Amino acid sequence: MKLPTPVTKLDALLAALAGGLQSPLLLIIRLFWGWQFVQTGWGKLMNLDRTTGFFESLHLPFPRLNAMAAGSVECFGGALLLLGLFTRFVSPALIFTMAVAYATADNEALRAIFSDPDKFTGAAPFLFLAAGVIVFVFGPGKFSLDVWLLKKPAA
Repeated sequence: MKLPTPVTKLDALLAALAGGLQSPLLLIIRLFWGWQFVQTGWGKLMNLDRTTGFFESLHLPFPRLNAMAAGSVECFGGALLLLGLFTRFVSPALIFTMAVAYATADNEALRAIFSDPDKFTGAAPFLFLAAGVIVFVFGPGKFSLDVWLLKKPAA
């Protein structure tokens, strides 16, 4: 079935508008969630004994090492995300860290993904995970150091 011409023209106009908003949206996501990652990672690193104790309570192996690793990935990975530098390398590390957070600290929410989606989407790692996935899939956008320094084509 062929759509009427006004519908296809409107669709093309909306697609062009959405395309023009992609890089500004990616910039906003990177700036906001990059900063959030920096803050949470910094908090873990500056309160390493408390973070280690929390990781021990979750029965994670090598809790101090894992606390340092998670804090470092969040803090330094978040800074790179914020800058839009090495985003396709750092976003999988951030995604993995949030997946581990779901599997350990928010396991109940993870198990409720289908039975109680609100519990899953309301868990602390959800939006961090979503931001990491969005940037991994769509790239950092035009307003990033990846594009400027590495001369990579923008998303």
